[in-house]
Parts: sequence; structure tokens; C-alpha cells
Amino acid sequence: MKYTTLPNTNIKVSKICLGTMTFGQQNTESDAHEQLNYAVENGINFIDTAEMYSIPGRKETQGSTERFIGTWLKNQKREELVVASKVVGPNDYFKYIRENLGFSKQVLQEALEKSLVRLQTDYVDLYQLHWPERNTNFFGKRNYKHDANEKWADNFKEVIEVLDGFVKDGKIRHYGVSNETSWGLMRHLEESKINKKTRCKTIQNPYSLLNRTFEINLAEVSQRENVGLLAYSPLGFGMLSGKYLNGNMPEGSRLKLFSNYSRYSNIQSYLLTEKYLELANELNISLAQFALAFVNQQPFVTSNIIGATTMEQLKENIKSIQVELSKESIEKIDKIQDLQPNPAP
Repeated sequence: MKYTTLPNTNIKVSKICLGTMTFGQQNTESDAHEQLNYAVENGINFIDTAEMYSIPGRKETQGSTERFIGTWLKNQKREELVVASKVVGPNDYFKYIRENLGFSKQVLQEALEKSLVRLQTDYVDLYQLHWPERNTNFFGKRNYKHDANEKWADNFKEVIEVLDGFVKDGKIRHYGVSNETSWGLMRHLEESKINKKTRCKTIQNPYSLLNRTFEINLAEVSQRENVGLLAYSPLGFGMLSGKYLNGNMPEGSRLKLFSNYSRYSNIQSYLLTEKYLELANELNISLAQFALAFVNQQPFVTSNIIGATTMEQLKENIKSIQVELSKESIEKIDKIQDLQPNPAP
């Protein structure tokens, strides 16, 4: 395993992070514990979850992922692990989690306390805002359209003060954002600087061979301001494993079970995936490892969040850390991307 540090901290994290959102629906509790044990045995010390997991979000399974991690975590050396979780943002669909969705002090306190109970721990190493409170582009939305009548309180200062209080109380060590834009990230950094409060350390956004929108402007912010990317969906919901090519729809796969998860399954994504498969075959490596290696090598990536529903998938994904793509291969990837840039934002 390779390691890096969370920016502006002394916390060492594995370059590959175990994503856990399948724990609770596609994976049982025993499956979850098997994955966690294998990941740790192979050098992974970084685990990412969220209060809304498992996926897809449902009232009946909300919090199941954190609970499964909690029953495992209580028997581990807590200080050797880095655990990240997230609080949901406003979205009427998730009112089964709480009625007053948002990032008010009361909501953040309630959300964090419940996560700590489910995780059976006294603190979270990295606490993340799952998506912004305001109207902006995330979860595949393109072409920002401003709403002058939007009912949104510009409360960055207040949110950071609450998070700063959590740090001082020892309930979280650091905070990060997720599904955020360059404007939002810069606002977080500026408010922290002006008010001398805890600073945003990471941004968890989608990044893969099918979605390199992070490179357009957030990569510059990330590197100039030293905020690390935690890349999610590096295999595009499994598209970049190649298992959906040629009309295949494997039993038990995410798209077979949850057809509404179509973000990465448009015609353009299929086209690029076929091209990437050809290149991976030339290099004599699996498409999944090829795609993950690309993400692993990016200088702005602090950790690559992998997920798996089977142990075979997990083993293959972790082994991607051993793959190093040459400069020539990266140049070929860029030429393929030019055919259809970012088909799945």
C-alpha cells in the first residue's frame, strides 16, 4: 500500500480508501466485516461512510452502513484507523432522516451524535458536508442556472464555527466538503482564514476516466490551496470494470438492481469505456485496475475511494495500487478523452 497525509495534518492515510455504501443492502454485516478485515490486512487504514448510507437511500436501511462499521470498529485499535463520515444536505427525499435538513448548529450536533453512536466511537477523524445547502451543480447536474429568488442563508461562517467547536470538543479531528464547487470550496477556505477557525482539509467529489470535470478548475484550487481530493466513483458505478459492455447486465450488479443509477451509462460513456478497454488490453492489465491506477496517480488525489460487492472485486481494486501507468499511456488516455470529454459529470 502507498500512503499520503490529509493536507495540513499529520494524519497518514492509505492512497486507497475503502468506500462502504454497499454495506446494508448489497452487502450483509458479515460481508462488511470480511471486507473491512481484508482491507486492513492489506494496508488500508482509511474508511469512508455517511449517515445516509446504505445506497440507494431508504428509510428502512438508513444508518445501516455506520452500524455495520461500528460493530467491527469496537474490536479494532481505533487510533490506527482513519474514519470519515458525512452529514446529508437539504433534499426533500431525505426528510425521513430528519425534518429540518441543512447545516444549522442543531442539525449538525444531532447528526454527528447519531453517527458516533452507530459507529461506536468517540470521534470521527474527518467529518464532511455531503452536498451544499445552496442551489448549484452536483450529482451530475450541468450548466449552472442562477436563482435570484433562492431561499438560502449564506451561513458559511456559522457552519464553520460549529465544526470548529466539534474539533475543540474532540468529537471530530478535521472537516471536509463533498460534491462542492470551486466557489464553495474557496468560500470555506476564506471564512476559516478570516475567522481563524478550523480549515477545510478535503473535498470528496466524483473523479474517473468518465468524469474529469475536477480538472477544469477544482484541481487548481486543490493544489494551490492544499485541499486533497477524495475521489469517489473512480469506476463509474462499475462501468469502468467493463462488465456492462456488449449489452451485459450481470445479476446482482448495481445497474441491474437499481436502474435509476444511470449517471455513467449513457452512449458516450460506453464509447469511451470500449476505447479504454482496448488500451488496458494493450498493457495487459484489467480495465478496472487501469482506471483506478489513473486516479491513483493524479497529484491532487489524496485518496481513491473504492467500493466492492464481492471479495474478488475488492482484491482486484486494492491491487491497482501496484499499477503504474507510463507517460505514454497517460497521453493515450488524454487522446481518448478528447473524443468525448466528461460524458458523465
